Amino acid sequence: MKRLNNTACAVRQFIFGSKPMKNYQYALIGSVCTVFIILAVVPLPSFYTQSLFDTDSPDLELVAEPTPQNDASVLKEYQVTDTKFLLEKAASDAQAIAKEETKIELQTPASQMKAMTVRKAPQQHQTEIVANSSELALPDSSPQMAMESESTDGLFNPSPTSMLKAAPSISTYSNVLPSQDKFKTVASNALKITKNEPVSTFSIDVDTAAYSYVRSILNANQLPAKDSVRVEELINYFPYSYPAPTDKSEPFKTSVAVFSTPWNKDTKLLHIGIKGYQLDTTHKPTANLVFLVDTSGSMNQANKLPLLKNALKMLLDILSAEDTVAIVTYAGSAGVALAPTKVKDKVKMLHLIDELGAEGSTAGAEGIRQAYQLAEQSYNPNGINRVILATDGDFNVGITDTSELKDFVERKRASGVTLSVLGFGHGNYNDELMQTLAQHGNGNAAYIDNINEARKVLVEEVNGTLFTIAKDVKIQVEFNPAQVAEYRLVGYESRLLNTEDFKNDKVDAGDIGAGHSVTAVYEITPANSAAKLVDDLRYKEKAPKALDKASNEYGFVKVRYKLPTEDNSRLMTTQVTPENEYKSLSETPVDSVFVSSVAAFGQLLRGDSYLKDFNYDKVIDLAEKSKGEDKFGYRAEFVNLVRLAKNAPALAPLQQ
Repeated sequence: MKRLNNTACAVRQFIFGSKPMKNYQYALIGSVCTVFIILAVVPLPSFYTQSLFDTDSPDLELVAEPTPQNDASVLKEYQVTDTKFLLEKAASDAQAIAKEETKIELQTPASQMKAMTVRKAPQQHQTEIVANSSELALPDSSPQMAMESESTDGLFNPSPTSMLKAAPSISTYSNVLPSQDKFKTVASNALKITKNEPVSTFSIDVDTAAYSYVRSILNANQLPAKDSVRVEELINYFPYSYPAPTDKSEPFKTSVAVFSTPWNKDTKLLHIGIKGYQLDTTHKPTANLVFLVDTSGSMNQANKLPLLKNALKMLLDILSAEDTVAIVTYAGSAGVALAPTKVKDKVKMLHLIDELGAEGSTAGAEGIRQAYQLAEQSYNPNGINRVILATDGDFNVGITDTSELKDFVERKRASGVTLSVLGFGHGNYNDELMQTLAQHGNGNAAYIDNINEARKVLVEEVNGTLFTIAKDVKIQVEFNPAQVAEYRLVGYESRLLNTEDFKNDKVDAGDIGAGHSVTAVYEITPANSAAKLVDDLRYKEKAPKALDKASNEYGFVKVRYKLPTEDNSRLMTTQVTPENEYKSLSETPVDSVFVSSVAAFGQLLRGDSYLKDFNYDKVIDLAEKSKGEDKFGYRAEFVNLVRLAKNAPALAPLQQ
């Protein structure tokens, strides 16, 4: 009290001098002292104290403390002005997000994420928030929950993360709309009249990229684009228990089955299955691999580069110590990150993979050139020589024309170096380019949408992915007009060949890897069936005697292939007779029935007109009855995807 009394006296002398004070002067001095006591003792709300005195915040400028002359009304005016300043600052910073690089820290209830980077996107992409974390996805609500904050006193409390409210949420699938992905438009195969076109020829295809891409879109609750659905790749995604050859001199074995079509009781399905020779793991050839890794800015998403790095680590774990690995990276320019090195020095490789980051434009063509150069420098004439391109397919620097890149890869395959492609992500996924490179590079294409798919492609099926047992494999089916009036090939639209290409060994075709299976399905209309879609000609010519009804064969299957070290093709043939036919679906092997369910699903997604009233529920019922052993759960997963497709919208909702 003594100190307070002295303070009051000092104030009185400062204002009124040493003259005696009147009563109203005592009252005025008391009011002033009361205001100072309140300001000194009662703490201001956290909003004002943070705004005025938190000098550690990079987003707020230090505001000068009000002078002692401010009374209560002046202080209130100051606080309102400060709030207005903060709101204007938040709006300004939100507009600058796409132009500046800013490090922020984001904590979500779903996952503790280390650092979030807001980067300037390439011209054709939106601004993205990218997680530098091992987590592959977050619930869509998590970032939103973290970005919205409100102070306990009910006032708006702007924070650095609240300024990002309009940015896309972080998840495996929704960073960028998949409608921006690029696919080649190919019409479904048309019905053929056997008398006019009895021969069907195509190249085999063991790629599975379409299935995993379709899965990723359905898991994002959207129907995939029709052009993204290649029915043969959906069918070939699954392992089948076809009879396998016992000797590597016969690299594969062909089996056939004929049974009633589930979606049309008046037609039949011809199921052709090819099983490749399983390589002895103790006698695998040495591998000379070059990883061509896309480190451009478009790969800076959680389901792209981080997933790719984990996939490469998985592959390194199963390679032998004497295998050779090199790494080429490409962004604005391309460069050798790792010269050809034995896998026994794996620690060095793993460290380098961990250091990979994404930034810049995409000089993919230059990267491919350097990767082939490295593979040729360390070429192993008795081993596997392959470039593995891992990218989202967004080439925007250097050679970007698909036909030019195709020509380059075609010329390079003569050197004995093959090219496989691993695709990642949505938003600018260039499927057309990647399919072209894989097909003309004598390799295979896969799409990695999650860590399980990475394990399937690069661990469980690595022998089929890397080790070729037969090349330039072509299938030709000749149908008997006396037994088959019409037919159509389900899928393989991009793999069709001319009839004369079958015996021409200069015409390139697909390769089969160790243990791989290849499946093809024809829907055939018996000659006496009421399901014929084309009427008989009124003025038709009489059928040649060779085609009279004495012949009971449905058709004749021919397969041409080359052994990996040979340039001349060999021929394998199989008759399709009533002995290969099953009278009912209950008698039909489960593999054949399951194949028909996948074929029906693919056609439904493409909107094909041959399925009549067959729907997703019938696909589910058919697949449930034919799951078989399902060791890895792939068929059970397929049933769930059909359920998702049943209710998925055709167009994703607009992101806010």
